[in-house]
Amino acid sequence: MGLFDFFKKKETAPEAQEALDKGLEKTKSGFLNKITKAVAGKSTVDDDVLDNLEEVLVTSDVGVSTTLKIIDRIQARVAKDKYLSTSELHNLLREEIQLLLAENNSNDFRSFEYGSEHKPYVIMVVGVNGVGKTTTIGKLAHKLKAENLKVVLGAADTFRAAAVEQIKLWGERVGVRVVAQAMGSDPASVAFDTLQSAVANGEDVVIIDTAGRLHNKVGLMNELSKIKNVMNKVVPGAPHEILLVLDGSTGQNAFEQCKQFTEATDVNALAITKLDGTAKGGVVIGISDQFKIPVKYIGVGESINDLQLFDKKAFVDSLFN
Repeated sequence: MGLFDFFKKKETAPEAQEALDKGLEKTKSGFLNKITKAVAGKSTVDDDVLDNLEEVLVTSDVGVSTTLKIIDRIQARVAKDKYLSTSELHNLLREEIQLLLAENNSNDFRSFEYGSEHKPYVIMVVGVNGVGKTTTIGKLAHKLKAENLKVVLGAADTFRAAAVEQIKLWGERVGVRVVAQAMGSDPASVAFDTLQSAVANGEDVVIIDTAGRLHNKVGLMNELSKIKNVMNKVVPGAPHEILLVLDGSTGQNAFEQCKQFTEATDVNALAITKLDGTAKGGVVIGISDQFKIPVKYIGVGESINDLQLFDKKAFVDSLFN
């Protein structure tokens, strides 16, 4: 069974969709209101409507590059169909965004098989301070433990005392073991100890926190490379997943953070948090398109259960319903 299929077993579709709808309410409200104004007084999709729609997408933090791609697709559909009413625009926009997300997230969670090939399965979590990195780690550990998987956390952000304490608190809260050293310890040493103990204890999943400092790219690259190399010595192939956590409420700043971290290390999964507190949920679409990295998790609330696997169709449906 796929490791992340466990999530789908635990949450019923109506419960997950309800939480998603609630979490995206601010984005949805702003997005639909802007579209309504963009087509006001128009009966067909003409150049004025497309110009207005372009502005709607850009101001919803979809990003200029992705916006132009969506507009080009809609223009092609309008040219093909000759006549397209503004009432059809919602469905057309929904279809094109879903297609775009499908293209950019071809590696779906459900295709990943968790088994003896990777035990322990090692996740290294990266991202700047304040994006919800530690909270995401705690919520992910909670989800996995609820399915009787043995999880251990490594407190490798040793530059902030608060970071180590936060990981320990989450460990206590969800009932998983935490490996930590004194503040200022070598992060690679913490990662090494965590993986060694995970192997010795037969644990299924290791989640390693890392420092959230966005200093110069060379320094960041060297630090993360050292941690990766040490982990690979204990568990060949580790880390199996490098998860970048981004704060959806920061809009375009999230794009810049994604750029910095993807240049510094081999990010292969994204978690976008705090979508419930912002109208900038369009950032999910833009980041997915521009960086071609699957968005695997989204945070849609403060509850311990409000970390969801990213469902492309459900996300877009929620924006337009």
